[in-house]
Amino acid sequence: MRLAKVFIVLLFLALTALPVQADDKPPMIGIYNEVSGKAFSFDGKQVEIIEFLNFYCGNCNNFEKDIPVIKGNFPKKTKWKTIPLYWGKSAKAVEAFFLAEEVGKADAMKKALFKAVFIEKRDISNIDVLEKIGMDVGLGFDFSRRLRAGEKAKEVGEALLLAQEYDVNETPTMIIAGNIKVTPHDSGHAPGSLRNNVITIIKGLFKK
Repeated sequence: MRLAKVFIVLLFLALTALPVQADDKPPMIGIYNEVSGKAFSFDGKQVEIIEFLNFYCGNCNNFEKDIPVIKGNFPKKTKWKTIPLYWGKSAKAVEAFFLAEEVGKADAMKKALFKAVFIEKRDISNIDVLEKIGMDVGLGFDFSRRLRAGEKAKEVGEALLLAQEYDVNETPTMIIAGNIKVTPHDSGHAPGSLRNNVITIIKGLFKK
C-alpha cells in the first residue's frame, strides 16, 4: 500500500513538471499570431523568447533599448535567444555576431553593430570595420581569422531557414513560448508598442 502511495506521488510530480502543451495553453491576452506547425511550450517558471532581427533594421535598433525593460519586468523568468538575419546585405555582420556569441560576447557585439550602423554610420559589410568592432568588444586575432574564413556561414543559412519555419517576414519578430509570434506590425509600429505588447503577453502567461 505504501509503495502504491509513493508511486502516485512520484507520478504527480513528474506530470506537474512537464511543460504546458497546446491543449493546456492559458487564456492569452495581447496582439499576436500563432505559428502553424509549432507547439506551445511553457513550464510556468521561465518563458523562452526568440528575437529575429536585422542589424540594418531601424525598428530592431529602437527595440534594443526596450529589451532590458521587458527582462526587468520578469527577473529570471525569461530566456532570450537572438537570431540575426541576413537579408540583402553582406552576411559578414551576422557571422561576426555568431563568432562573438560563441565566446559569450553576443550582447556586446549586438550593441556594437547597431551603434556602428545607426550612430557611427560605418559599413558593417566591410571586414576591416568588423575586425575593429571585434577588437572593441574584446575579440582577438582568432576572431578576424575565422571571420575571413567564413566559419559561421553555415549558421547564417540555418538562421534563415529557421526564420522561414516561423514565417518571419519582418524584423524584429518575437517568438514567445514556442509558437506565439509578435511583430511591430501587430501593434501599429507606435513607439513602445512592441515592448508593451510583449510585456502584456508574458504577464498573461505567468497569471495562469
